[in-house]
Amino acid sequence: MRRIVCVIMSCLLLASCREADVVLKVTDQVINSDYIGNGAEWDPYDEAIVWEADLSDEDWNELFARVDRMRPGYVRCMINSPYLYWDASSRSYEKTRNVQKISRLLQYCNDREITVVYGEFNPPEPDMKDSQKWVEMSVNYLDYLVNGLGFDCIKHFVIFNEPDGDWATTDGDYELWKSMALRFDAEMERYPGLKEKVSLAAPDAVVHWVHPETGMNASDWMRRTSEELDEIVGVYDVHAYPGQTEVRDGSYARKLQALKALVPEGKRILLGEAGFKYENPEDSLMLAENLRRADEHPYAGGIDSNMMVYDHFYGLDMALLAMDVMNAGYSGMAVWMLDDAAHSVGDTGRKDSIKVWGFWNILGEEAFGRPSEEEIRPWYWAWSLMCRYFPKGCDINAVELTGSGELRACAAESDGRHTVAVVNWSSEDVQISMQVPYTFLNASVYVYEESGAYRDAEGGLVPSYTGICGDAVSVNVPAQSLTVITDMQ
Repeated sequence: MRRIVCVIMSCLLLASCREADVVLKVTDQVINSDYIGNGAEWDPYDEAIVWEADLSDEDWNELFARVDRMRPGYVRCMINSPYLYWDASSRSYEKTRNVQKISRLLQYCNDREITVVYGEFNPPEPDMKDSQKWVEMSVNYLDYLVNGLGFDCIKHFVIFNEPDGDWATTDGDYELWKSMALRFDAEMERYPGLKEKVSLAAPDAVVHWVHPETGMNASDWMRRTSEELDEIVGVYDVHAYPGQTEVRDGSYARKLQALKALVPEGKRILLGEAGFKYENPEDSLMLAENLRRADEHPYAGGIDSNMMVYDHFYGLDMALLAMDVMNAGYSGMAVWMLDDAAHSVGDTGRKDSIKVWGFWNILGEEAFGRPSEEEIRPWYWAWSLMCRYFPKGCDINAVELTGSGELRACAAESDGRHTVAVVNWSSEDVQISMQVPYTFLNASVYVYEESGAYRDAEGGLVPSYTGICGDAVSVNVPAQSLTVITDMQ
């Protein structure tokens, strides 16, 4: 009976559609196997104590419910040690200090089998950037989390955030960073079983950045790391903050592909942090609007906020970037940022300079007197589709697009179930004739568009229609939408 219903639904769908604008062919070629997953940077609310507005049980339960709906496969979790194990007043190491929030976060990831890349933004104090004392404290704390508290979800370890930048304590000094990577690895060796569970993630460089003094860019960091440190690197990772135009015109995908080509055979690469900035000349109007909004916002941190997270189109752009990542052979992508309540600019604790990048601010009412900021922003639903239906362990298949339209697509298979996702960022609907090397069985179609019909009152994702079957169907992809066809649960 289900097959009969599927045939009827497919026939009705085909009969109601006009001639296709685009042919989308999903091939049986696996271009990216055993995908780690899409997810988010989720840091442990280090500054909430300073704001005297710590997370309540109700806050945590709401967070967990929202992240459960998203189903991330991958989380990046970074700490600022002066809020945790380093007591600046006594200049002493206290590994159990303020451990409650990071424990709660990591326990959630443990329970859901989410892969975590954990690390430290910088040493406790700038002059400790080459200190053996920091190496020993940091690795001891890592072992405490992994072997002491049992957080086996931590698979990789970042020792400096964006060490190629002049904002990092390394100030782009590759040789300093390399020497510290070797020292961290040697220290990890001293702890029984630690290196069997956790390896380094490196180099954590930024795709667009060129250091003004060294002249090194992300390609240089990737090349030297792969040539000189591959033996101790478990996963390669880079950060990406592109502009809208370069992602939509396809030029950024080529940058990502060029970096992937530098990864040694048998190793993986992650997009460890990802967000959009509008620093290129072609995005100047968006930059001006972003700064205007940040200036009018009571707590946004100026240039280090993206005020477009309140807009529908930001979800489309993030989905586009994820498609480029998956199609380029990367193994995962974490968006910056899950929650505004994670960071002030420079992690100073100033409440009037918050990094607005998230799906919400869970402390909007308690810390900032703005309960509306706790509400879910539109791009959460787009990103939830990209997490749920490109799950941990899936294989990415090559796709071919023929015809007109401003759109991009990607496809995945997991345990005999399949997903095809299409972003159409044009102002016109596009009719797609889709050919797949398998048979959809009662697939659902989710459409992220401005109307918000993709969600229910509780924040659950709602399909536009179901009952899609067969290996050749026609689908209307609305203007300014992310459309996901899937028979995954």
